[in-house]
Amino acid sequence: MVKRTVEELKTYEAAGHFGCVAMRIHGKEETGAEKFWVGVSTFLPGGGAEWAYEDNPLEKVYYVLEGEMTVTDKDGKKYVIHANESISFPPNEGRGLKNESNLPARMLVIINYPNA
Repeated sequence: MVKRTVEELKTYEAAGHFGCVAMRIHGKEETGAEKFWVGVSTFLPGGGAEWAYEDNPLEKVYYVLEGEMTVTDKDGKKYVIHANESISFPPNEGRGLKNESNLPARMLVIINYPNA
């Protein structure tokens, strides 16, 4: 069993993200996890992530803790995910991500490891 507190978390640069502070809570390096990792990302107004993951074989779940995030699919359709709502992505499904509100947003991110 591994307990983690927010004071222990370290920020990291998430590739393709902007206006974002990302912290890994649970993962290989942090807790020895082998199947998936969990992080929390805080997005400033206007912050987000570029189009990505279309060629990525991993499953993803985003759960909004505070605020709201707008997710865009490959056809340009937008989904607004509010606090206490989630959106999930099968392998190889791309997405764009942006905080289009004027308030910060916090999001829990859960992604499996390859071959998990």
